[in-house]
Amino acid sequence: MQLGMIGLGRMGANMVRRLVRGKHECVVYDVSPKAAPDLAAQEKSGITPATTLDDFVQKLKTPRAVWMMVPAGVVDATIKSIEDKLSPGDILIDGGNSNYTDDIRRAKRLLAEKKIHYVDCGTSGGVWGLDRGYCQMIGGETSVVKSLDPIFATLAPARDSAPKLPGKDKSVGTSEHGYLHCGPNGAGHFVKMVHNGIEYGLMAAYAEGFNILRHANIGSKQGTGHDAETTPLRDPDLYKFDFPLGEIAELWRRGSVIPSWLLDLCAISFMKDPELSNFSGKVSDSGEGRWTIQAAIDEGVPAHVLTAALYERFSSRGEADFGDKLLSAMRFEFGGHHEKK
Repeated sequence: MQLGMIGLGRMGANMVRRLVRGKHECVVYDVSPKAAPDLAAQEKSGITPATTLDDFVQKLKTPRAVWMMVPAGVVDATIKSIEDKLSPGDILIDGGNSNYTDDIRRAKRLLAEKKIHYVDCGTSGGVWGLDRGYCQMIGGETSVVKSLDPIFATLAPARDSAPKLPGKDKSVGTSEHGYLHCGPNGAGHFVKMVHNGIEYGLMAAYAEGFNILRHANIGSKQGTGHDAETTPLRDPDLYKFDFPLGEIAELWRRGSVIPSWLLDLCAISFMKDPELSNFSGKVSDSGEGRWTIQAAIDEGVPAHVLTAALYERFSSRGEADFGDKLLSAMRFEFGGHHEKK
């Protein structure tokens, strides 16, 4: 099948590689002039680079299928730049991390004004997806999504990427293959939104747990002096462990109840750099965590862990600094407490 790909960043380029290795044909375009020809040169066959959007559209057979793998903030601009070049019956796929409400709006407008179909496809797999495959959460019209099945199936992980559930004899739908038509427009990115909200919580849990392990030797480091500003450690002898974090991560990957790909990545990170010295600890959030919490508020559903994980990301970037200064200022004003240096 032929697919057009706009956006050849960390994920888009590898998705194209996986597709052409699966015998699909890809026409590719990126705002960076060198990206498309460089990718085509690397893969040798199956990729046709385009120099402009006009060139890109002309090289695609109708009905065209165009996958946009661009940041959420530029999806509308990308659609605006290409929609008048497309034909009725063509399909636009947004594989980035858009807000699902934007998908609903775009789908309605494109179909009403241009007779162009729109599919939202939440895509998970990151830079490992070329080899592991991409989990895909898809929203759109049933017939349109079905027509793209060869693309989704090639991008998806192998069926044996997860063990079959005990007692489940028959495969139901495509979920066992790592992709699923989740519902109408917006459904795909809604599921991906919650997926990423959960990801925030899982990442925070691993980070907090390993941080507790790392500081379990505080009893060996704490001095004998005490002051009014610090609660003393009651029994330092209970905290004199020097845990090998990398080995513990490796241990937990085998037979414990908390293994995951994220734990695998923890183990890899500790193996590369036990002190994580290449990282400052400033953790970004690309929007999905915020949108997940907003959906929980709208639904009246508690999401304590996911909310705390999101707020921790804000704090990691220094957004709590002014509030912390005020806390310190209040302690000084009511009790004359000076900050410890």
